[in-house]
Amino acid sequence: MIDRNGYRPNVGIILLNSKNEVFWGKRIRQNSWQFPQGGIKSGESPEQAMYRELSEEIGLRPNHVEIVGRTRDWLRYEVPDRWIRREWRGNYKGQKQIWYLLRLIGRDSDVSLRRSSHPEFDAWRWNQYWIELDSVVEFKRKVYKQALTELSRLLKTDSCPNQSIGAGYDQKILPKGSREILADQLEVNE
Repeated sequence: MIDRNGYRPNVGIILLNSKNEVFWGKRIRQNSWQFPQGGIKSGESPEQAMYRELSEEIGLRPNHVEIVGRTRDWLRYEVPDRWIRREWRGNYKGQKQIWYLLRLIGRDSDVSLRRSSHPEFDAWRWNQYWIELDSVVEFKRKVYKQALTELSRLLKTDSCPNQSIGAGYDQKILPKGSREILADQLEVNE
């Protein structure tokens, strides 16, 4: 299902633990890390697709997570020609994504990368919310920064419950370019 502008509808998932660390999955047989994501099927809502992908990719069920929020609009990225399936070339540009921020209310042991017959990941880890995105395939980095920045407004720090994590974080650990995006986002939110 590709829209008239050449973008395939998709969902992205940023999963948090109790320390506001984020889940990263290592693509099977690759040295590339990413958040869970996947296409929205015909007749499926973004939320339904998110729960399906969550189950297929990391084995979590709706009772293992709570939805903290989602992006307001679609975030888009273009896929280089060499990554595009042959049958899609000519009318496919990339993905448009709704990103969800989820909190794990289950246990780490609830994560199961082998629940699907076609696993996406062969390893996983928790990382700081703001981490360099060098291990993410290059063409997805900008949309990851956009999603992390927009959704950071929903995080609360333990020391100051009314302060967003983006405002309380040490600015030097933000990904390159995120400081400016975050500053713009915080101005919009205020």
